[in-house]
Amino acid sequence: MENQEGNKGERRGLVLLHTGDGKGKSTAAFGQALRAAGQGLRVCIVQFIKAQHQTGEARAFQALAGQVEFHVKGSGFTWQQKNKDEVIRVARQAFDFAREKIMSGRYDMVVLDELTYLVSYGMVGEAEVLDLISHRPAGLHLVITGRDASEKLVDAADLVSEVRMIKHPYAAGVKAQKGIEF
Repeated sequence: MENQEGNKGERRGLVLLHTGDGKGKSTAAFGQALRAAGQGLRVCIVQFIKAQHQTGEARAFQALAGQVEFHVKGSGFTWQQKNKDEVIRVARQAFDFAREKIMSGRYDMVVLDELTYLVSYGMVGEAEVLDLISHRPAGLHLVITGRDASEKLVDAADLVSEVRMIKHPYAAGVKAQKGIEF
């Protein structure tokens, strides 16, 4: 196996964080997963916020089922849910599921899509997330997305990209569109 310098040896797993208020954080993570799968890496994707409907990315990754596992574990947009206890229960279950996938040793990359929301909404403790990052298998790459990444999460990452919103069609009254937002 080659490491990031292209030398023979053990690969060092990286933490890649895509944060900010702009559109494209998840898309960047899915592109990274696609690149990894194209190089023969085993990938697992866990979505924390999206509900159980068929998004474009879920359908696309079904075609790569032998290389990429795709799991939608959220209960929908949390700020729209009436039963907050249920949202927290589902988030905890999703985080525990992701921890199991990370620690299993079966993957080269795990994408934790919208993980930052679990921390910023107080559903999962920041210390618990940081502990998981620091105790993951040495060669495992983690890709984390979501707005409002904490300073400690930024510090724990090897690569941090901030996606900044300059203009969005929603502000002009354009509804979410198939193939663009989902």
